[in-house]
Amino acid sequence: MAILNKIRQKTFVLILVIALALFAFILSGVFSSDVSFTGKSPNVVATVNGKDISREAFLAQVEARKNPNATSTQIMNQVYNAEVNRMVMETEFDALGLSISREQMIELLKPSLQNSPEFQNEAGLFDEAKLNTYIANLKDSPNKAAYQQWINYETSVSARGLQDTYMNLVKAGTTATLTEGKLEHELEGDKVNIKYVQIPFASIADTTINVSESEITAYINKNKKKYEVEDSRNIQYVKFEEVASVEDENDIKATLTKLLKDAYVGADSTVVKGFNTVNKDAVAEYVSINSEGFGYQDRFNFPNTIPAVIKDTITKLEVGGVYGPYKDGTSFKMSKLVDVTKLSDSVKVRHILVPFTGATNAAQDVKKNDADAKTFADSLLTVIKTRKAKFTDLLEFSSDKVANKDNGEIEFGYNSPLAEEFKKFSFENKTGDLDVVKTSFGYHIIEILSQKEKSPAYKIATIEKKIVASLDTEDKLFREASNFELATAKKEFQEVAKETNKTVNPVNTIKALDENIPGVGNQREIVRWTFDEGREIGDVKRFSVAGGDYVIVQVTAKNEAGLMNITDASVTALPEIRKEKKAKLIKDRISATTLEDVAAAENQTVKSASAINMKNPTIAGAGREPLVVGTAFGLEEGATSKLVTGDNGVYMIQVTKKTPAVALDNYLSFANRLATEKSNAVTSRVVKALTDAADIEDNRAKTVQ
Repeated sequence: MAILNKIRQKTFVLILVIALALFAFILSGVFSSDVSFTGKSPNVVATVNGKDISREAFLAQVEARKNPNATSTQIMNQVYNAEVNRMVMETEFDALGLSISREQMIELLKPSLQNSPEFQNEAGLFDEAKLNTYIANLKDSPNKAAYQQWINYETSVSARGLQDTYMNLVKAGTTATLTEGKLEHELEGDKVNIKYVQIPFASIADTTINVSESEITAYINKNKKKYEVEDSRNIQYVKFEEVASVEDENDIKATLTKLLKDAYVGADSTVVKGFNTVNKDAVAEYVSINSEGFGYQDRFNFPNTIPAVIKDTITKLEVGGVYGPYKDGTSFKMSKLVDVTKLSDSVKVRHILVPFTGATNAAQDVKKNDADAKTFADSLLTVIKTRKAKFTDLLEFSSDKVANKDNGEIEFGYNSPLAEEFKKFSFENKTGDLDVVKTSFGYHIIEILSQKEKSPAYKIATIEKKIVASLDTEDKLFREASNFELATAKKEFQEVAKETNKTVNPVNTIKALDENIPGVGNQREIVRWTFDEGREIGDVKRFSVAGGDYVIVQVTAKNEAGLMNITDASVTALPEIRKEKKAKLIKDRISATTLEDVAAAENQTVKSASAINMKNPTIAGAGREPLVVGTAFGLEEGATSKLVTGDNGVYMIQVTKKTPAVALDNYLSFANRLATEKSNAVTSRVVKALTDAADIEDNRAKTVQ
């Protein structure tokens, strides 16, 4: 009781303690990782018409769509667009009360299931009862994932069905009347001939037209829809590229040069042959050990396939001779002439192919193992050697059905993409030679039928060393990039760039979900950095990028969502404002009222244009000019217009002839064409219109990075 009395005496203190506790509780919710000041959970990727897209479900779809041909950001954008479209359409379905009945679902499933035996009756027809049994078995199966997959499949089929129903309802209202058909015919068929004078805007130099910032601002405000922008950032950057120095290149050449001579290694002074003295039997292994290229290609090359950088020299060497080191693109190389022969550039052979289990393209019914296939091929060869006429009789044992249609014959060039063993035998032996040759496809009994006239061919071995920066060069590059970054703390970015002879690259209007930086490539990390909370204009950071390069990036502007800033808007606003001012200058200085007088006063010529129509409002010699063409159709024949401001200049026109479209008894064909055009455009236009009108809150930049 004594304690209760003390509490009663301290009522104000008690109320204060409770209030503070409640306040602390509220703050804990505000600052928790699950709620933002706006009340929106960071686990919500987007909200569409009041419905949330959860982060977990969103990322699960992103994971399911992953493929090596798209970046993570591209996949996320694809999933986002698909989800937004789905939810926008669901809003419409709900508003209209659209749903898919069981009977409709069966009809929607039928086309993809009716050819599957497990859903067919004894007559081979689709059986709904079997489908029901299949679904019931899935539901009762311990494999819950399989049943969920079926539910997901039904959901996607239902969504497509609802969308088709919705679009068909919209298309039903996109017919075209006969009056519209008549108008379409007249827009195409009504023709007008004109004479005109054009005073091009280009005749007045842009430098003579002054445009103030206030005029640009007024133009932006007048055309707000055109200049509405998302939240974005402007940056500038310099790039430090990892490039091998002259010293690095000399070291690489020296490394190759050392390979030319024999070397003595180890305590017993073992001799390691140099590239000059290694023989052709050991050259493949030598190149494999010492080269960074594709390795030794044990094949002959005709002069037209030898790289231009060595062709004239290598073909004049003695066998065993070496050319190099020489520079070829991004590598230094040495090439050795291994052998010279004369070869045909094409041959004709016939063959029988005996495959074995596991051979390339071997059919499933092939039972022979490697040894059995070799034995069988050898037996066929024995028969053919005794009597070559038997070759075609034995084609029934060949698995090359394509060649079998031509008596087993194949004609091909030396560079054709055939198995190397097959080509080696066919080109390096004589006409009439016959033998068994093994390739990855099996054993071939090959007979050389003919060879074209032979010409010199060269077998070349090449050792390649990539031209790359040394560790010293890499360290130097890192120091230079770091020093540049540090220097920007005391000096202006542009000033440091000038002192270090670096080119400054500006990049404007980077959006939160962008990933590409022009000149640098996919740099999502840089984009995220520019949008970090607390990032300020003038902030600088060094980034490592692909290839060992560095970029030093500075934020130059933070463009809030709304109207574009004057600098960026000027790109499109300035030309339009100048056009308006030029049009006024031209009109103010012209007092003439005839084409000839205007042409004389403005040092222009009177031009003619024929058969102009409203469907394609283009004037020969002037370009597309809808307003000018429209003015022409509003004049009587023989009448002359006042000065008209077009897209490319100021015009005065005179109608010389008007030819109306031929009247038709019926305009149904034009109406039908219009209806088809409208119907074809429904899906894309409706989804876009609904998306534009939807209440969408996009939180991707904050919830998925």
